[in-house]
Amino acid sequence: MTDRKKIAAIVTTYFENSHADLIVSKFLKGFPNGSDLIEPKVDIVSLYMDQVHSDDIGLELAKKNGIDVYPSIRGCLTLKHPSPGHWPTSPSWEEGSLAVDGVLIIAEHGDYSGNERQRRMYPRRFLFEQVCGVISTSGKTIPVFNDKHLSYDWNDALWMYQRANFLNIPFMAGSSLPLVNRDPVLEHPVGTDIEESLVLGYFNSYLYGLDSYGFHGLEAMQCMVERRKGGETGIAAVQCIEGYDIWENGSKGYWPRELANEAERIVRNKESGEMENNCKNPALFILEYVDGFRAYTLMLDAHIKEFAYAARVAGHMESTSFNTHEMDHPFSYLCQNIQEMFITGTPQYPVERTLLITGALEALMESKYKGHIRIETPHLNISYKPYNTPPVLPFTVD
Repeated sequence: MTDRKKIAAIVTTYFENSHADLIVSKFLKGFPNGSDLIEPKVDIVSLYMDQVHSDDIGLELAKKNGIDVYPSIRGCLTLKHPSPGHWPTSPSWEEGSLAVDGVLIIAEHGDYSGNERQRRMYPRRFLFEQVCGVISTSGKTIPVFNDKHLSYDWNDALWMYQRANFLNIPFMAGSSLPLVNRDPVLEHPVGTDIEESLVLGYFNSYLYGLDSYGFHGLEAMQCMVERRKGGETGIAAVQCIEGYDIWENGSKGYWPRELANEAERIVRNKESGEMENNCKNPALFILEYVDGFRAYTLMLDAHIKEFAYAARVAGHMESTSFNTHEMDHPFSYLCQNIQEMFITGTPQYPVERTLLITGALEALMESKYKGHIRIETPHLNISYKPYNTPPVLPFTVD
């Protein structure tokens, strides 16, 4: 049907259970909804892959669905294959013009270098910059979704945000975690008097595991606390603590152990015993917000395989767990929200959330690298308002 939106998919690599598979494949096959599939209302019409995995499934899926695979992002957005001869000065070269209605950028997974701060350097800015190049010369704008955080580098992340604003690009980013089932259902009303909060999360203890999973822990926190009284004001300082010092500081009241115990109570997927005995090198993220609010993300390298949130609200504790067990389920709701932005041209939730936690994660990994020092973050003085109209969620918000 000619009135369906045409979407370009820009991915780093495409193998089974990669983020490209968990997102792009759903736009091809349908969005899981229990035992059924919800038929997508938009069409993937082009694909660019930065790297071809040894167990690649993207090329075959593209062929099966009649999708052209392009050697460049320019081609993927203009639907123009490069001409023979000298690129791009051949007499037969056609630059092309913007020919799609939306872009998926999925730069998660792939063979990319890490740096000394244990951060995997996925080329998110480069991919986005190439997309913006085509948009900027087209005379029109289209929505863009960027999977997970904006960049490993704050300057690149800020550039992406500012470039999107300059070009009036409807821009949405982040992961599936804020969109999964919560048990029990908890969505703070806007303006809730949250006194302090903690997210209990996990990470796989490979070299770059804290970088990858730490984003999820921060995002689980931010999607809840951005709804606090006064709205989001930004983050003034952060600190990362690791190992035994976490438990020692907890016993001294430096962070709210009772909130960690409450979050642990509602986690289903956990080992027997105590978290301090089961974990070898956990990490604690301490967040000091501009308005004086404090939040904590306790990332465990064992003991649990789940994320949970606990907060003190008006003198009592509220808590919920994030159900990420069924891999298809959370990505289904992420895809439905991306699709809604492609159709309406309006992001489902503020990209400033992702910008803020992108910067917080960079500063926290810097704190870890520099011996767990407290780092002030005046550049994260980022204010924004949370959504009032809920995005597509697997639960009902009163």
